[in-house]
Amino acid sequence: MKSLLYIGNKLSKHGLNKTTIETLGKSLEEEDYIIFYASDKKNFFFRIMHMIFSVFKYYKKINFIIIDTYSTKAFWYALMVSQLARILRVKYIPILHGGDLPNRLKNNPYLCRLIFENAYANIAPSNYLKSEFESKGFTNLIHIPNAINLKWYHFKERNEFQPKLLWVRAFATIYNPVMAVEVFYEIKKKYPNAILTMVGPDKDGSLAVTKKRADELGVKVNFTGQLSKEDWWKLSESHDIFINTTHFDNTPVSVLEAMALGLPIVSTNVGGIPYLITQNKTGLLVNDSSISEMVLAIETIILDATRAKIITQEARVFVENLDWEQVREKWKSILH
Repeated sequence: MKSLLYIGNKLSKHGLNKTTIETLGKSLEEEDYIIFYASDKKNFFFRIMHMIFSVFKYYKKINFIIIDTYSTKAFWYALMVSQLARILRVKYIPILHGGDLPNRLKNNPYLCRLIFENAYANIAPSNYLKSEFESKGFTNLIHIPNAINLKWYHFKERNEFQPKLLWVRAFATIYNPVMAVEVFYEIKKKYPNAILTMVGPDKDGSLAVTKKRADELGVKVNFTGQLSKEDWWKLSESHDIFINTTHFDNTPVSVLEAMALGLPIVSTNVGGIPYLITQNKTGLLVNDSSISEMVLAIETIILDATRAKIITQEARVFVENLDWEQVREKWKSILH
């Protein structure tokens, strides 16, 4: 039986959204892997210390270390843990999550080589990051998409689409939540009965900024705070369009979930998004920060229900290829 140490931000108990360490970790446990986790410490310094301590504690018991690897502050724990794994001769596998990792490759090439060249394998959930890393000369890359358990998602077939907008993400500057409010303001000029619900915890103070902007524009937004997946899935049934306003992205699970639930998606065309959404086939893409383009795309969905319905059906077909029942075989192949 294989044993793993999974390194990442396991912070849902502190009011943040679940990340891959909790979703993929649970799925691997169900495949009979023994998994140790680090870390659920809220303080970033204590979290890194716990990660390092866990490597020393478990390295003789485990076959691999899996490391959720991001492009911003969390990049540093990936660096520390990976180099400690090298010293202790433990195989490690970074999962490339950060949508801005290409800039990290550009700005810190030496540190990136230390992490990624010495990895047993680098898992790229999107072909976007796979191609970006390969263009920089990395060869030990394997594409394994983020997976969802489709059996949990009820596909709602809609015959008409109202301006009932849903946004699901952590409130952080890189996800540009203010844009959602500004888009909503423009939509309400033509559709006074439009609604916007924004689901997610605050990450960097952006929630207060977004609420302030809504007040300035005089629009009422339903801010729910963090919801469990089950709760926002249920909430999605009373909404008709999913909007994604991010500046940087890789393969956001919330977008995959919206596809599975039958919500047509309007997203900024950044990072790995065009590898996930095919324009006019599985969703609609607009330029980063373009309020006017997103408003127009939303109106396209409202005014052409037949086209929107086809888009949601194509999106569901696409996401069926990301079902855990298929993706798990790729993970088992790597870990064996």
